[in-house]
Amino acid sequence: MAKANVSSEWLKKAENDLALARLAANGSFFDWAQLACQQSAEKALKAVCISKGIGLIKTHELISLAMKAGAPKEIVSKAGFLNSFYFASRYPDAVVDMGKDSLILATNQALENAEGVILWSKQQVKT
Repeated sequence: MAKANVSSEWLKKAENDLALARLAANGSFFDWAQLACQQSAEKALKAVCISKGIGLIKTHELISLAMKAGAPKEIVSKAGFLNSFYFASRYPDAVVDMGKDSLILATNQALENAEGVILWSKQQVKT
């Protein structure tokens, strides 16, 4: 499969994960929404790396993916914010109870950051 096709497939998966994140957030499944946001950004950044000929980098660490993809500081910052959700949303002992209002705020910020990473990634990928 050509690089453009592979990158496009990764971007589709990223957009699907973001759609799932929105559904989860609307259903008050905030942990799932946050994890789906992290996953969407991860897949979008991997699409950029593939498109640029760097190849598939098998990591969940979003800051390093963003840097390898040549992302600007704003995108690296968004990736950094999303990075924490990989563990926090999966392990009950990884974070203290924030309360529902804080959880909603963090989820909304995760959605915004994931959207920003995907938008930037789509602009980078040559299809």
